[in-house]
Amino acid sequence: MASRSHRRRATRQARDGAPRRRVPLRLLLPVLVLVALAAMLMLRGYVHSEILADHRIQSPAPTTQVPEKILEGGPVIDARAGHTEGLRVPDHHLVLTFDDGPDPTWTPKVLDVLKKHDAHAVFFVTGTMASRYPDLVKRMVDEGHEIGLHTFNHPDLSLQSKRRIDWELSQNQLAITGAAGIRTSLFRPPYSSYADAMDNESWPITQYIGSRGYLTVVNNTDSEDWKRPGVHEIIRRATPHGGKGAIVLMHDSGGDRSQTVAALDTFLPDMKDEGYAFENLTEALDAPSAHSPVTGAELWKGKAWIFLVQASENITGVLVVGLAIIGTLVIARFVLMLVLSGFHARRVRRKDFRWGPPVSEPVTVLVPAYNEAKCIENTVNSLMASEHPIEVLVIDDGSTDGTARIVEAMGLPNVRVIRQLNAGKPAALNRGLANARYDIVVMMDGDTVFEPSTVRELVQPFGDPRVGAVAGNAKVGNKDSLIGAWQHIEYVMGFNLDRRMYDILGCMPTIPGAVGAFRRSALEPIGGMSEDTLAEDTDVTMALHRAGWRVVYAENARAWTEAPETVQQLWSQRYRWSYGTMQAIWKHRRSLIEKGPSGRFGRVGLPFVSLFMVVAPLLAPLIDVFLLYGIVFGPTQKTIVAWLGVLAIQAVCAAYAFRLDRERMTHLISLPLQQILYRQLMYVVLLQSWITALTGGRLRWQKLRRTGVVGAPVADGVPSQNRRSDDRRPVA
Repeated sequence: MASRSHRRRATRQARDGAPRRRVPLRLLLPVLVLVALAAMLMLRGYVHSEILADHRIQSPAPTTQVPEKILEGGPVIDARAGHTEGLRVPDHHLVLTFDDGPDPTWTPKVLDVLKKHDAHAVFFVTGTMASRYPDLVKRMVDEGHEIGLHTFNHPDLSLQSKRRIDWELSQNQLAITGAAGIRTSLFRPPYSSYADAMDNESWPITQYIGSRGYLTVVNNTDSEDWKRPGVHEIIRRATPHGGKGAIVLMHDSGGDRSQTVAALDTFLPDMKDEGYAFENLTEALDAPSAHSPVTGAELWKGKAWIFLVQASENITGVLVVGLAIIGTLVIARFVLMLVLSGFHARRVRRKDFRWGPPVSEPVTVLVPAYNEAKCIENTVNSLMASEHPIEVLVIDDGSTDGTARIVEAMGLPNVRVIRQLNAGKPAALNRGLANARYDIVVMMDGDTVFEPSTVRELVQPFGDPRVGAVAGNAKVGNKDSLIGAWQHIEYVMGFNLDRRMYDILGCMPTIPGAVGAFRRSALEPIGGMSEDTLAEDTDVTMALHRAGWRVVYAENARAWTEAPETVQQLWSQRYRWSYGTMQAIWKHRRSLIEKGPSGRFGRVGLPFVSLFMVVAPLLAPLIDVFLLYGIVFGPTQKTIVAWLGVLAIQAVCAAYAFRLDRERMTHLISLPLQQILYRQLMYVVLLQSWITALTGGRLRWQKLRRTGVVGAPVADGVPSQNRRSDDRRPVA
């Protein structure tokens, strides 16, 4: 029975192909966030006329195809249902019209003046502005004014296709519906003027729009307020002669409209004294209202549109604030790193600098190892060349590849192998601590090699009795690949330059697992290496700070480690690091309110770590997001210059870091590409860590695949590399 079921399942798989692979939620959520962010930015670009905007204007054309009654008729053109008629406003009736709004500054002032003098008007709004400021559209309707369409993006329709015209009208209506729950039958073409200006290019458009059920409204009195000619001149140009009726063109958007507002405040009462009535267009024509209520699906579609536009505006506003924050953080971090790292280098490189009495007593080196068969021999051999007396404890954490047997077969003096069932790196280190003979304990990874002077340089700071732990200088040993080169830049600039800064500030957040040293007498009171987080090195470092110990950086204690060589391996490592750092910050959060050394670290160290290791990297891609946005939507030149400025600052810091570490500058050639590609990968990893943390997920320890490419140090302390290792994979 089971056999038949298995055969049926195999048959289905063979028929349907390989089983479908679901996208993990931890990957899907960051991708969805990025897609949503891109969509919001595109929507913002659209409603700000940065996408699909067409600013071309048609040149004047002949008028031979325009009916004479239109050219000599009134400013209201009715081309609906086959009609061709030009309507005029009756004498002593004025229809004030305002174009291009609503504007958040000037439209409310115009509405206030109209309300003050009990006057109505027609507002020809663009869809872009109505979408961004729907409350003003609703206020217009609530206060008895009429709304007209002025297209969505304000293009010259005589240069557009019918499909584009329909789109401009429908999107404009959608915005008005979402804002005020109505549709309107009034339309004013962009760049229009008097009826006698209708020509062979614009007249077919007017006919087509009439066939769609709209009245086309131009004007016969132009205040030319957009020129800002002065209040008295605006009033003069807006005043009709001989008591005639008129449609007056004004603007409530597009620039400074203070003269328009001031002119209205005088024009309205003066013209009322002369017997004029200020009415809506349909009131003046004694016609049914141009507004019709919208219900059902169309209403909710409009409301959804307004919601999305408002969301895009708010999200973009938050992004702008985020960009300002990240800009401030980046500059502040760079300034601090340059100043404090330089101070640190000058201090420790003085000829008379001493940590205290030279440390010459033997130390214990702990090497936790889990399936390190390809690396462990290089690691142990590098320790045997140490210039400082050591004992080596290799703690085999349940390896299945013969790691322990390899070390035992080497038969080296002062090297002991301790076997245990697989329990994780913190447990292995604690097992080593329990078996260490000496008070000073050096910890390293099983894929790392030391230079002969590394241990000696690493333990010298313990000459200061206040020092409880020392961070060494971890370097990438396999930097011949592109990903390795990027990590090399990151290690030299982002890690070691940071450690110099944190040393001066007295809040070093992490002793690197690849090369660090501790006083056993400092570790034991805090419980040794904690298993509470995935970043036990960060966790224990914070605990030492809170216990009152100094944590310092030894720049000459160099260790060469094997960095991940594939995106998948790098992803796994950095995911664990970033998530573990968040766990450590959360674990030690009470230090923010405590007193003494713990409080000092909590109020200095934790904010620095949170800002520079969690918040700043998460927001850093905003620089690139706005770079792309600026290139596509403008201003392109200023955007590129700004981004190059940020890159230049980073290049200066990187070059300074390489100079301090005496590294070759040629590796910085890949810095621009690193900033474009590598940073985005780190962003997605950090975002994934945030999602895991906020959803209460748990991340397990992940074993990186080793290749044994980093050999023992040779000339100038640089390790040899096995370039032909069969286990090395291409960058992909």
